[in-house]
Amino acid sequence: MPQRMELLKAGASQLGIALSDGQLDQFETYFHELTDWNQRANLTAITGYDEVQVKHFLDSLTVCLVARESLEGPTRVIDVGAGAGLPGLALKLVFPGIRLSLLESVAKKTAFLEHLTAKLGLEGVSVHTGRAENLARKEGLRDAFDLVVVRGVARLPLLLEYCLPFCETGGRVVALKHGGDGRELDAAANALAQLGGRIEEVARVLIDGLTDDRVVIAVEKTGPSRERYPRRTGIPAKRPL
Repeated sequence: MPQRMELLKAGASQLGIALSDGQLDQFETYFHELTDWNQRANLTAITGYDEVQVKHFLDSLTVCLVARESLEGPTRVIDVGAGAGLPGLALKLVFPGIRLSLLESVAKKTAFLEHLTAKLGLEGVSVHTGRAENLARKEGLRDAFDLVVVRGVARLPLLLEYCLPFCETGGRVVALKHGGDGRELDAAANALAQLGGRIEEVARVLIDGLTDDRVVIAVEKTGPSRERYPRRTGIPAKRPL
């Protein structure tokens, strides 16, 4: 019989992370709650045991490729568009000292995030229901985080408009992306200029099972984002910077 979360454990070791039995138990609970809630909350199309370990949990931990030091202290982290809690909650299980905020616009999904946080007995986690375009203007959220994480299917200029306003100057946004061919980086030049950021590092993901030319993009926040950003709901997607 396969060992519990063995693919996650093996992949994490490639990232220099040694997961304890207690952490593996938490990820096991995460998997069962995710698949149990999925039918009513439409959390993910990926539900197989092996796939979830690699394409969800391990993929989330690749944030460590560019932000390991940030995660090892009481860093203020926000996951924008958290969905089923990835990468934010996966990072919280490995780095319990972080102070994590999860932002998600769909109430069924935030109900799951609140349930899972309680089920796992996690402290220092807050859940916010709403769109980034609105919550990025809220006191206590704007310019408030050392690290902003996002797993994005949207193009980089759009992700940056959603994410950089949450980041304090000197902090960073870390985006997990597929298809790292460099063209997105060129397309993001205007967004970076408008929002106050610069590409700090692009790390290729060379971990067993994680293909699709995955890259982890770290963007340093170099100055305050202009007040007009993010623009109102729908505009960033229609007219990307």
